[in-house]
Amino acid sequence: MINQEEFIENLRSGNQAAFSLLIDDYQQKVFHTCISFVPNKEDAEDIAQEVFLEVYKSIGKFKGNSKLSTWIYKICTNKCLEFIRKKNAKKRLVFIQRILGNEIPLDKTNFFTEFNHPGILLEHKERSETIYLAINTLPESQKIVFTLAKLDGKTYQEIVEITGKSMSSVESIMFRAKKNLQKKLANFYKNKE
Repeated sequence: MINQEEFIENLRSGNQAAFSLLIDDYQQKVFHTCISFVPNKEDAEDIAQEVFLEVYKSIGKFKGNSKLSTWIYKICTNKCLEFIRKKNAKKRLVFIQRILGNEIPLDKTNFFTEFNHPGILLEHKERSETIYLAINTLPESQKIVFTLAKLDGKTYQEIVEITGKSMSSVESIMFRAKKNLQKKLANFYKNKE
Protein backbone atom coordinates (compact mmCIF):
# COMPACT_ATOMS: atom_id res chain seq x y z
CA MET A 1 0.00 0.00 0.00
CA ILE A 2 1.38 3.38 -1.03
CA ASN A 3 1.58 6.13 1.61
CA GLN A 4 0.18 9.65 1.27
CA GLU A 5 3.54 11.30 0.44
CA GLU A 6 4.32 8.79 -2.33
CA PHE A 7 0.80 9.19 -3.68
CA ILE A 8 1.19 12.98 -3.82
CA GLU A 9 4.57 12.60 -5.54
CA ASN A 10 2.95 10.31 -8.11
CA LEU A 11 0.28 12.98 -8.70
CA ARG A 12 2.95 15.69 -9.06
CA SER A 13 4.84 13.63 -11.61
CA GLY A 14 1.68 13.35 -13.74
CA ASN A 15 1.05 9.65 -13.04
CA GLN A 16 -2.33 8.96 -14.68
CA ALA A 17 -3.03 5.90 -12.50
CA ALA A 18 -2.59 8.02 -9.37
CA PHE A 19 -4.90 10.70 -10.75
CA SER A 20 -7.51 8.05 -11.65
CA LEU A 21 -7.30 6.71 -8.10
CA LEU A 22 -7.72 10.23 -6.73
CA ILE A 23 -10.86 10.72 -8.85
CA ASP A 24 -12.24 7.34 -7.74
CA ASP A 25 -11.65 8.24 -4.08
CA TYR A 26 -12.99 11.80 -4.20
CA GLN A 27 -15.51 11.97 -7.05
CA GLN A 28 -18.65 11.37 -4.96
CA LYS A 29 -17.39 13.48 -2.03
CA VAL A 30 -16.59 16.43 -4.27
CA PHE A 31 -19.92 16.10 -6.10
CA HIS A 32 -21.83 16.07 -2.80
CA THR A 33 -20.02 19.21 -1.67
CA CYS A 34 -20.78 20.88 -5.02
CA ILE A 35 -24.46 20.00 -4.89
CA SER A 36 -24.61 21.31 -1.32
CA PHE A 37 -23.61 24.74 -2.62
CA VAL A 38 -25.25 24.54 -6.06
CA PRO A 39 -28.38 22.36 -5.93
CA ASN A 40 -28.51 21.64 -9.64
CA LYS A 41 -27.14 18.27 -10.78
CA GLU A 42 -25.66 19.40 -14.12
CA ASP A 43 -24.02 22.50 -12.62
CA ALA A 44 -22.65 20.47 -9.70
CA GLU A 45 -21.19 17.90 -12.10
CA ASP A 46 -19.55 20.67 -14.16
CA ILE A 47 -18.06 22.26 -11.05
CA ALA A 48 -16.79 18.88 -9.83
CA GLN A 49 -14.97 18.44 -13.17
CA GLU A 50 -13.44 21.90 -12.75
CA VAL A 51 -12.28 20.92 -9.25
CA PHE A 52 -10.39 17.89 -10.58
CA LEU A 53 -8.89 19.92 -13.43
CA GLU A 54 -7.70 22.48 -10.87
CA VAL A 55 -6.27 19.72 -8.65
CA TYR A 56 -4.43 18.29 -11.66
CA LYS A 57 -3.03 21.69 -12.69
CA SER A 58 -2.17 22.81 -9.15
CA ILE A 59 -0.90 19.67 -7.43
CA GLY A 60 2.63 21.00 -7.77
CA LYS A 61 1.64 23.92 -5.52
CA PHE A 62 0.31 21.62 -2.79
CA LYS A 63 2.68 22.15 0.13
CA GLY A 64 1.45 19.34 2.37
CA ASN A 65 0.65 21.71 5.26
CA SER A 66 -2.82 20.16 5.40
CA LYS A 67 -4.30 16.84 4.37
CA LEU A 68 -4.82 16.34 0.65
CA SER A 69 -8.57 16.03 1.26
CA THR A 70 -8.65 19.41 3.01
CA TRP A 71 -6.84 21.03 0.10
CA ILE A 72 -9.29 19.46 -2.38
CA TYR A 73 -12.27 20.71 -0.33
CA LYS A 74 -10.80 24.23 -0.32
CA ILE A 75 -10.59 24.13 -4.12
CA CYS A 76 -14.10 22.72 -4.29
CA THR A 77 -15.55 25.40 -2.00
CA ASN A 78 -13.81 28.15 -3.98
CA LYS A 79 -15.06 26.79 -7.33
CA CYS A 80 -18.64 26.63 -5.98
CA LEU A 81 -18.49 30.19 -4.68
CA GLU A 82 -16.97 31.38 -7.97
CA PHE A 83 -19.89 29.76 -9.84
CA ILE A 84 -22.47 31.38 -7.53
CA ARG A 85 -20.82 34.80 -7.92
CA LYS A 86 -20.86 34.51 -11.73
CA LYS A 87 -24.49 33.37 -11.70
CA ASN A 88 -25.50 36.27 -9.44
CA ALA A 89 -23.54 38.76 -11.60
CA LYS A 90 -25.34 37.46 -14.70
CA LYS A 91 -28.74 37.91 -13.00
CA ARG A 92 -27.81 41.48 -12.01
CA LEU A 93 -26.71 42.25 -15.59
CA VAL A 94 -30.00 41.00 -17.02
CA PHE A 95 -31.95 43.01 -14.42
CA ILE A 96 -30.04 46.19 -15.31
CA GLN A 97 -30.54 45.53 -19.02
CA ARG A 98 -34.28 45.09 -18.50
CA ILE A 99 -34.43 48.44 -16.71
CA LEU A 100 -32.49 50.11 -19.53
CA GLY A 101 -34.61 48.37 -22.17
CA ASN A 102 -31.86 46.51 -23.98
CA GLU A 103 -32.51 43.04 -22.67
CA ILE A 104 -30.43 40.09 -23.82
CA PRO A 105 -31.74 36.54 -23.48
CA LEU A 106 -30.77 34.79 -20.26
CA ASP A 107 -30.25 31.07 -20.39
CA LYS A 108 -33.45 29.30 -19.48
CA THR A 109 -31.90 27.00 -16.90
CA ASN A 110 -33.09 27.61 -13.38
CA PHE A 111 -30.30 27.79 -10.80
CA PHE A 112 -32.38 25.81 -8.29
CA THR A 113 -33.82 22.86 -10.17
CA GLU A 114 -32.64 19.79 -8.33
CA PHE A 115 -33.44 19.09 -4.71
CA ASN A 116 -32.57 15.48 -4.04
CA HIS A 117 -29.28 16.10 -2.21
CA PRO A 118 -28.68 13.31 0.29
CA GLY A 119 -28.05 15.83 3.08
CA ILE A 120 -31.47 17.44 2.68
CA LEU A 121 -34.46 15.39 3.74
CA LEU A 122 -37.29 17.83 3.26
CA GLU A 123 -40.77 16.91 2.13
CA HIS A 124 -41.43 19.63 -0.42
CA LYS A 125 -39.38 21.05 -3.25
CA GLU A 126 -40.71 24.56 -2.55
CA ARG A 127 -39.48 24.48 1.04
CA SER A 128 -36.07 23.21 -0.14
CA GLU A 129 -35.88 25.97 -2.72
CA THR A 130 -36.78 28.59 -0.09
CA ILE A 131 -34.06 27.32 2.23
CA TYR A 132 -31.44 27.28 -0.55
CA LEU A 133 -32.40 30.78 -1.59
CA ALA A 134 -32.14 31.95 2.04
CA ILE A 135 -28.72 30.29 2.43
CA ASN A 136 -27.59 31.98 -0.79
CA THR A 137 -28.35 35.42 0.71
CA LEU A 138 -26.09 34.87 3.74
CA PRO A 139 -22.74 36.68 3.89
CA GLU A 140 -20.10 34.52 2.22
CA SER A 141 -18.37 33.30 5.41
CA GLN A 142 -21.73 32.26 6.90
CA LYS A 143 -22.78 30.57 3.67
CA ILE A 144 -19.55 28.55 3.56
CA VAL A 145 -19.62 27.43 7.20
CA PHE A 146 -23.35 26.65 7.21
CA THR A 147 -23.23 24.73 3.92
CA LEU A 148 -20.17 22.70 4.89
CA ALA A 149 -21.66 21.82 8.30
CA LYS A 150 -25.36 21.37 7.66
CA LEU A 151 -25.57 20.31 4.03
CA ASP A 152 -22.24 18.57 3.53
CA GLY A 153 -21.95 17.06 7.02
CA LYS A 154 -18.45 18.34 7.80
CA THR A 155 -17.36 18.54 11.44
CA TYR A 156 -16.33 21.88 12.89
CA GLN A 157 -12.72 20.62 12.95
CA GLU A 158 -12.89 19.84 9.21
CA ILE A 159 -14.37 23.29 8.57
CA VAL A 160 -11.50 24.86 10.53
CA GLU A 161 -9.03 23.02 8.27
CA ILE A 162 -10.88 23.87 5.05
CA THR A 163 -11.44 27.57 5.82
CA GLY A 164 -8.31 28.30 7.87
CA LYS A 165 -10.43 29.97 10.55
CA SER A 166 -10.14 29.27 14.27
CA MET A 167 -12.59 26.94 16.03
CA SER A 168 -14.14 29.85 17.96
CA SER A 169 -14.52 31.81 14.72
CA VAL A 170 -16.27 28.87 12.99
CA GLU A 171 -18.60 28.44 15.97
CA SER A 172 -19.39 32.17 16.02
CA ILE A 173 -20.01 32.27 12.26
CA MET A 174 -22.31 29.23 12.53
CA PHE A 175 -24.26 30.88 15.35
CA ARG A 176 -24.74 34.05 13.26
CA ALA A 177 -25.68 32.02 10.17
CA LYS A 178 -28.39 30.15 12.10
CA LYS A 179 -29.76 33.41 13.53
CA ASN A 180 -29.80 35.06 10.11
CA LEU A 181 -31.53 32.08 8.52
CA GLN A 182 -34.14 31.99 11.30
CA LYS A 183 -34.95 35.65 10.63
CA LYS A 184 -35.00 35.25 6.85
CA LEU A 185 -37.20 32.16 6.95
CA ALA A 186 -39.52 33.61 9.61
CA ASN A 187 -40.04 36.69 7.43
CA PHE A 188 -40.64 34.54 4.37
CA TYR A 189 -43.27 32.36 6.04
CA LYS A 190 -44.90 35.36 7.74
CA ASN A 191 -45.26 37.07 4.33
CA LYS A 192 -46.79 33.92 2.80
CA GLU A 193 -49.65 33.82 5.33
